[in-house]
Amino acid sequence: MPNTLSVCFKSIEANTLLAEIESVAASAGAACHSDSVRLSSVLEAMQMDLEYAMGTVRFSTGKMTTEDEVKKAAAIFAQTAHRLQPSLDMA
Repeated sequence: MPNTLSVCFKSIEANTLLAEIESVAASAGAACHSDSVRLSSVLEAMQMDLEYAMGTVRFSTGKMTTEDEVKKAAAIFAQTAHRLQPSLDMA
C-alpha cells in the first residue's frame, strides 16, 4: 500500500512501544495483521526474525499528512525506543 510504512524495533514489543506514545496513531504488526498477539502471517512469510517482527509498527499517512508531521512522529518513536532500550545505537 503506498500510504503505509512498517518499521521494526528490535527487541521491543510493538504494543509496549505504542502504550508509551499517545500523540501518534499507529498499529502493531503488519498489514493484514489479526487482533491476536502472535506473529503476523505476512511477517512470517517474509521470514522475519522474531525479535524484529514482534516490534513491527505500522504507520499510515493520509493525503493531508505533512512532512513536518512525519518528522515529528519519527522523532517521538525514536526517542521512546531509545528510552525503552537505551543500549540501542541511535547513529
